[in-house]
Amino acid sequence: MPTDGTNARKIDRGEAEGGCPVSRGSDGVWTVRGYAAARTALRSTDTVQAGLGVETFEKMPAKFRRPVLYRDGPEHREHRRQTAKYFTPRRVDESYRGLMERVADAQLDKLRGAGQAELSELSFTLAVEVARAVIGLTESRPGLARRLERFFPEEFGEPGFTSLNGLYWVWRQATNFSGIYFADVRPAVRARRAQRRDDLISHLLDEGCSSAEILGECVTFAAAGMVTTREFVNLAAWHLFTDGQLLTRYRAAEERDRLAILHELLRLEPVVGHLKRRTTAPVELPNGGNDTVTVPPGELIDIQVSATNTDPQAMGEKPLSICPGRPLNDAFGPGLSFGDGAHKCPGANVAILETDVFLRKLFAMPYIRLVKPPKVSFNDAIGGYELRGMVVSVPKP
Repeated sequence: MPTDGTNARKIDRGEAEGGCPVSRGSDGVWTVRGYAAARTALRSTDTVQAGLGVETFEKMPAKFRRPVLYRDGPEHREHRRQTAKYFTPRRVDESYRGLMERVADAQLDKLRGAGQAELSELSFTLAVEVARAVIGLTESRPGLARRLERFFPEEFGEPGFTSLNGLYWVWRQATNFSGIYFADVRPAVRARRAQRRDDLISHLLDEGCSSAEILGECVTFAAAGMVTTREFVNLAAWHLFTDGQLLTRYRAAEERDRLAILHELLRLEPVVGHLKRRTTAPVELPNGGNDTVTVPPGELIDIQVSATNTDPQAMGEKPLSICPGRPLNDAFGPGLSFGDGAHKCPGANVAILETDVFLRKLFAMPYIRLVKPPKVSFNDAIGGYELRGMVVSVPKP
């Protein structure tokens, strides 16, 4: 485990370390690298969600209810308040831990039987099955993981009607939406119209949402709860495989300390590297010391999470090293990897616990070893990294 302040990151985003806490680029975009400024922007009631495809939903008819990811203001806050019960630590432990254990066991049985496997495939099945239970997509036809893989490709094209490539992406998006709707969302909605259950889709039906609106919610939750969790499982496993001291500590730790290790790895290597907001009124951001800078209304703010999470003013000494349980200055939390403010990721407790359940079992397997490290690529649509081709092995029975 690095103790000399060296950079322990495995993901190179090609971004400069340090720099001004807040700066305005020649393109007019405000880049935020300071933790205090980022937290202020995320918590401000004078900023709204930007990026992540929000522009597409802004073009839809006003009567069409936007998914919660793309809403702001009192309606958004009330929705989050009502759905918070599905994501509390107690609810996650009591309702989903058993499922996490069963799915992890089933995936590791596949590894035992084959002798080796790609970790991204095992972890994706875990993330899909857990998210399905939370959302309520429990009547799906086989192949949900494949449909989601197609929905979130490594590279996105720009839909349009003025070129063959644009027409292809229009067709592809329509096909992907309809595939998930008919195979996953419609069967779940029909079952819950007949009898409500204690899940998100039932709640949305009680709010009067149409099937199309529920589809939008399910797709956004899929991106947040399935795609990003897979990447973090792979990232954490990569660190543990290649850091013997950290792995020994993780294996010997109680759950609370294991979760602290995972939070520290996520702080150092946030899956989503950028969070964007647009100002609706002047927003004053701290800019180091007693200085502040005012961002005018209508401006785009790009929060560089990989920089804010290593701001020494918040994270203390050696912010690029791995130090679980590190003392945090001024009562800061463990980074902004799950965001903050009104749009803070509701599934944080789910993601961290399922990662620990899977990795605890994985590293309890005798003679588990890393055969091939992952290939790193980036998904610009969500500003995140993707790890593929990571092969692990165990002796066959």
